[in-house]
Amino acid sequence: MADTHSKGKLKHEQVQYIEFLSKDISRAKEFYTRSFGWKFTDYGPDYTAFEGDYVDGGFTTGKPVKGSVLIILYSNNIEATQQKIVAAGGKIVKDIFSFPGGRRFHFTDPDGYELAVWSL
Repeated sequence: MADTHSKGKLKHEQVQYIEFLSKDISRAKEFYTRSFGWKFTDYGPDYTAFEGDYVDGGFTTGKPVKGSVLIILYSNNIEATQQKIVAAGGKIVKDIFSFPGGRRFHFTDPDGYELAVWSL
């Protein structure tokens, strides 16, 4: 795990880092930069890290495997976020729907990972 975190973000027993596998790290960086404005720091050809306000993460070279964990991002404007994801090459796999407490949609990134975005 890359050392991209600041001590102020480290909260006991809370998610602090998420790591993805990617077949094409350059493509992953382009997609997440265009979709969400994430900033990346490269640590050699096989690893890049991103730092967020609340959680950090990284991408390492490997074959993505769809797992049982669903990462959900928050948006102040769910429609605009969905448009950015599609424009960046993401695929909507579950269109915006309502649930108790808000609305959300699911998408896959270019490596096939399914993530979701929710809004109030």
